[in-house]
Amino acid sequence: MSFFRNLLSKPIRLTVPAFIFLTSSTTALAANVFLDRFSMVDLVASTVPANGDINPYGVAIVQHSTGMLVRGNILVSNFNNSGNAQGTGTTIVQVSPEGKVTQFAQIEAANLGNGCPGGVGLTTALVVLKLGWVIVGSLPTTNGSFAGAGCLIVLDSTGNVVETFMGSGINGPWDMTALDSGDHALLFVTNVLNGDVTIGPPHVVNQGTVLRLELNVPKSGAGSPTLTSTTEIGSGFAETADPNALVIGPTGVGLGKDGTLYVADSVNSRVAAIADAAARTTSLGAGGTDVSVGGAINVPLGLLIAPNGDVVVANGGDGNLVEVTPQGAQVAVVTVETVTGAGSLFGIAAAKGQGGVFFVDDGDNTLKAFTKGKKPKP
Repeated sequence: MSFFRNLLSKPIRLTVPAFIFLTSSTTALAANVFLDRFSMVDLVASTVPANGDINPYGVAIVQHSTGMLVRGNILVSNFNNSGNAQGTGTTIVQVSPEGKVTQFAQIEAANLGNGCPGGVGLTTALVVLKLGWVIVGSLPTTNGSFAGAGCLIVLDSTGNVVETFMGSGINGPWDMTALDSGDHALLFVTNVLNGDVTIGPPHVVNQGTVLRLELNVPKSGAGSPTLTSTTEIGSGFAETADPNALVIGPTGVGLGKDGTLYVADSVNSRVAAIADAAARTTSLGAGGTDVSVGGAINVPLGLLIAPNGDVVVANGGDGNLVEVTPQGAQVAVVTVETVTGAGSLFGIAAAKGQGGVFFVDDGDNTLKAFTKGKKPKP
């Protein structure tokens, strides 16, 4: 894997203040705060497709146009069906920054055969590879209970299922990021169904994992991506079943330029790190190493790596985005969801350059953007 070592209409507009939390020696640090560059929350579009799926989870930005995929558009996966049953959503929608919505895929369990234990319930695990392949996680339920270990579903650029990856440690794939070199890719996947998390009343089990999957990736029309190896690189993350959220465990992941994988530890309200994630051959236990714990971090779910190298998490416990430096300083907290608050934020993604942050709002089933605007007066 040596080749990876060097790859490292808008009807609502709200003005939101950015609250900067400065630590010692922070004058220069504050000047480089990513979230402080934006001040407006724009409604982009509803994420509800024709079949009524709700509860948008995953967010991924398309980098190259091919097939049905349009560069700059945003893919969003839905976790619930129209009846609000968790773990039964089957759709991915494609949204333009201007708010045009089309359905990219509707995945039927019958089309997966035996390739996805339990069926379809699309999670936050969603990536778009450079050559046009879309990969999404599934953690399905039946009558409100977990139906199986789930899988990763591979779709081509026109939304057709071409492959599934299952087993080998894939057990409740909850979120995912990718290191993509074109004809090869590494997927980093969090898993939340290990141990006895589903047995008895809700309780915490420290058995969540992070897997690294290595893929060979062909061009369109030359076969489908193939899984060549699976390595557990992180373990001991807290996970628990939850009557309201279904399951809480390691969620958002993002790969820093130095090869460190950052993980949102939702149960413990912290950001954790796994060093040398693209090349390590052993699993870092104890839920990785602490980067930042508590403070403004409140059940972090979505996570992204900002252009300045900082980590941004979306809080599930309130309506805030929190920016954390690799050294652990919490340098900014921004409230982007003021109506439904707790439980609304999930997947987030940074637009290319300094274009802002796209995030889903589960409270009203929409995609929104935190963007530049005229700064409010103090």
